Amino acid sequence: MAVAHPNIESRHILPPRNSRLLVRLKDFLSGHQGQAVLTAPDGSTSELPDEVYEVITKAVDVMADGSAVAVTPVSSRLSTSQAAEVLGVSRPTLVKMLDDGKIPFEQLNVHRTVSLADVLAFKQRRRTETRAILDQMTRQAAADGLYGESYEDYAEALQEVRHHPVR
Repeated sequence: MAVAHPNIESRHILPPRNSRLLVRLKDFLSGHQGQAVLTAPDGSTSELPDEVYEVITKAVDVMADGSAVAVTPVSSRLSTSQAAEVLGVSRPTLVKMLDDGKIPFEQLNVHRTVSLADVLAFKQRRRTETRAILDQMTRQAAADGLYGESYEDYAEALQEVRHHPVR
């Protein structure tokens, strides 16, 4: 978990009582692509950055399932301890990753900081590499006859799970 800005509290937002509106909004958001535009009550408009549109879409998805949403500002520069927490590793392990050049960092005096974007990109690369290794191991196990079904059947089921993860 990344560290929030000091002196700024998280805000928890409960889903509205009229869940039909959320379901319609969820369907509306999933059915459109391209540049989103926000229209204010007075009719004025503003384009929404893709990142803001993604936040809105994810918030609506979660709320449509009946869950609350927490909005918490997160610093874009992390200490090594904070970055280690985001990755779920110890601080010494993170420092070794930095020393090995796996994640870029800046060093101010004796303190290192890392970009949240770089930490998240590393986390995604690591997840992708892990999946590729597990897929290869599964292919080999299927070739060795350790699965009752063909690898293709297993791979299809695996893709279904990956596209519809359990929340």
